[in-house]
Amino acid sequence: MSISTVNPATGKVVRTFEPFSAAQVNESLGRGVAAYRQHRRTSFADRASRMRKAGGILDAESRELGKLMTLEMGKPIKAAVAEAEKCATACRYYADNAERFLADRTVEMEGGKGWVAFQPIGVVLAIMPWNFPFWQVFRFAAPALMAGNVGVLKHASNVPQCGLAIEDIFRRAGFADGSFQTLLIGSDMVEGIIADHRVAAVTLTGSEGAGRSVASAAGRNLKKSVSSSLVAVIRSW
Repeated sequence: MSISTVNPATGKVVRTFEPFSAAQVNESLGRGVAAYRQHRRTSFADRASRMRKAGGILDAESRELGKLMTLEMGKPIKAAVAEAEKCATACRYYADNAERFLADRTVEMEGGKGWVAFQPIGVVLAIMPWNFPFWQVFRFAAPALMAGNVGVLKHASNVPQCGLAIEDIFRRAGFADGSFQTLLIGSDMVEGIIADHRVAAVTLTGSEGAGRSVASAAGRNLKKSVSSSLVAVIRSW
């Protein structure tokens, strides 16, 4: 079954994509692991520089990105442009604050010294809805990438071009190849991806039914962590 952009104002199919095959998904996950091994060793300053570039792209292209949102899911253009600009603000916010959020925290101990350290965990699968096609993704991706993780996105099937545009933004911002990838897949492939040992965590924004399905799949793989809105690598904003 194809994945299509359908203009909600006219019902006209604007563009159609062939869903990823199992081999393509496997290749994407492998690329994500390779990117993680590189990205996790970068400094906060390096990540912040790239994240600010992503914010700059969002600001500079907010009108075009807003038109894309309007085309795919019908958001009024003023609100769509504002959504792109809000995503730019999130990029700058986490670029400015991630290092402080993730600094080691001392813990009082009797007879010794203790601390809590925050470390990246790997490839994070994000399952995101259509209603805020950029914001829901960036509110996960900006903190996750700043924390040293990488992301793979299963976006809603009616906004494939929004998903691909977000991948392109992070690529142009200078993040390593594979640091953020959009998977053009149907819901039938999600459980297999969650079960893959290369996926460290899954984050979901969606319906109760989707949440139950993801929680059930993750529960069969107890190493996974599940969040209703974003992986708990940095507190939500």
